[in-house]
Amino acid sequence: MNPTPVIVIFDVGKTNKKLFIFDEQYRILFERTAKFNEITDEDGDPCENLESLRLSVFDSLREVFRKKNLAVKAINFSTYGASFVYIDNDGHPLTPLYNYLKPYPPELQEQFYHQYGGTGSFPLQAASPVLGSLNSGMQLYRLKYQHPEIFAATRHALHLPQYMSYLLTGIPCSDITSIGCHTNLWDFTKQQYHQWVHQEGIYEKLAPVMNAAEVLPPLFPGSSYHIGAGLHDSSAALIPYLVCFHEPFILLSTGTWCISLNPFNNTPLTIEELQQDCLCYLTYQGNPIKASRLFAGYEHEQQIKRIAAHFGQGAVKYRHMDFDPTLPLLPAGNFSQRDLHLFANDATAYHQLIYDLATQQYKSTQLVMNDNQVRRIFVDGGFSKNQVYMNLLALLFEGIEVYAASMAQATAMGAAMAIHKSWNSKPVPNGIIELKYYASPTNQMALRS
Repeated sequence: MNPTPVIVIFDVGKTNKKLFIFDEQYRILFERTAKFNEITDEDGDPCENLESLRLSVFDSLREVFRKKNLAVKAINFSTYGASFVYIDNDGHPLTPLYNYLKPYPPELQEQFYHQYGGTGSFPLQAASPVLGSLNSGMQLYRLKYQHPEIFAATRHALHLPQYMSYLLTGIPCSDITSIGCHTNLWDFTKQQYHQWVHQEGIYEKLAPVMNAAEVLPPLFPGSSYHIGAGLHDSSAALIPYLVCFHEPFILLSTGTWCISLNPFNNTPLTIEELQQDCLCYLTYQGNPIKASRLFAGYEHEQQIKRIAAHFGQGAVKYRHMDFDPTLPLLPAGNFSQRDLHLFANDATAYHQLIYDLATQQYKSTQLVMNDNQVRRIFVDGGFSKNQVYMNLLALLFEGIEVYAASMAQATAMGAAMAIHKSWNSKPVPNGIIELKYYASPTNQMALRS
């Protein structure tokens, strides 16, 4: 029997490091999850164990290549963003993989924004709020001024996905999805690197930009597989939707943060939008997309604990609660400030919590709608499985089709699809994204004034 053609994807999150093997129908043939203990940098701040991550790549591939029933055609990577690896002329890392949550020196931040337009105009150009180390270009700026000897020794600064690709190719490159995710490196008003990148000598440290659909040869002679440059995970997760749906849509990716991504809105950010936590990403095709963020998943977790404690219930009960359209709801507000004695039972309180959150989500998503032709919203992640949330979201988005979308490992699949033509002889199959439509329950709801 001939071996099955496959692609290997390394999907690296902050907590879980995953390996997937997909066949040409994008079915998962193999998966593995690992967790590494964090280490600390020179300041005692937690950071990724880069050496453990590097070794795991080679150990995993040795195991994959021993599977004689599989023919590896390509390898690609998707990882969390805002993390640089600084390598010397020999390709060795010069520093720890600094955490994007590492506190940023206030004096350096003030110096930067004072020199390059202030916290008003610069964020408009970079299409990102002021986020400290989460603006990964600011990490390079910090390195230059706090560790000039390391900055001078740096041959290339590679975002984490590109460093992992470099391990297998020896070819340094940059990727537009990593550059375009709140890095402060990209000028969205000119669609090129920002002037400060050249002025500060940062540009010389950045590798050439490579098209996300292109592939590189492996470092090891005689190998017949291809290697992708890697992608930022948020942009990778959007790829299956861009491939499968061509009419305008918004992807609402839910989790701790609920992020509304509109690939069909490339209008410049306004000051008002920035102040309401909007920003821009770049797709794997290099197109700007507008996004808004809401800390709704975290708030949901905190408030269900409060409801459970008040009514003497287990918090797990609310993860699978059925939607009841007959329960009375108060006008939307801030649930954390509500007196739980106002509610007859925990089901009513929980429906009110979700109504409050869904109303906030409606306002957040509206920020990126742009009065365009979007008629469908796809919700993926944790809230897509919540019947109460999905029904109330459909209630609020009157005239727009709301779908719960589910697919196996969207981020990893997106990384595979980005280089589809380089490893897959078949067309992208239909039905890889399952959709469940939610009709608006407007006529049944009992909203109290």
